[in-house]
Amino acid sequence: MTRRFLFVLGSARADGNTELLARRAAEQLPPDVEQQWIDLAEHPVPDFEDLRHDSDHVRPTEGNLALLLDATLAATDIVIASPLYWYSVSAQTKRYLDYWSGWLRTPGLGFKATLAGRTLWGVTALAHSQPEVADPLVGTLSNSAAYMGMRFGGVLLGNGSKPGDVLNDTEALARAKTFFEQEAPLARFVYED
Repeated sequence: MTRRFLFVLGSARADGNTELLARRAAEQLPPDVEQQWIDLAEHPVPDFEDLRHDSDHVRPTEGNLALLLDATLAATDIVIASPLYWYSVSAQTKRYLDYWSGWLRTPGLGFKATLAGRTLWGVTALAHSQPEVADPLVGTLSNSAAYMGMRFGGVLLGNGSKPGDVLNDTEALARAKTFFEQEAPLARFVYED
């Protein structure tokens, strides 16, 4: 299967540090790797309504939800590019991940089976010198990948607060050059180690 990367941009700011870092990493992908970029600020979805015990789960066929679902199902690699907001993913990103719960229960979709074995990656910019403050974000993505039976490529961390700051983080830019080259292991919950 040809690799197809879906970059889900979860920033409240256009061309922010997280997106800049994600684009630097994406520049390193081979030319035959397809890339799709979806900015959640430009493609908002309504708040997620938990209907897991209801029986009327219907596949979205139009609008932003259908776009996100179709792109997610088509991707071999999903890159969550969310700035670190209050030590985790942004509200837009969390809402997108919440919809995974509904798609898991949509008849005939096979959402979990489709994503199993595919790879989840993360990119984030944080305005703190200690990378450990991003551990909750990393845990959110790692545990989501583990639940879905996906591989987890880790999170590319960069430092930056003001627009463009991340371009001064030479270590992050160096890591971006090889970030998507690494072999992503099957994600596991911490208690499985």
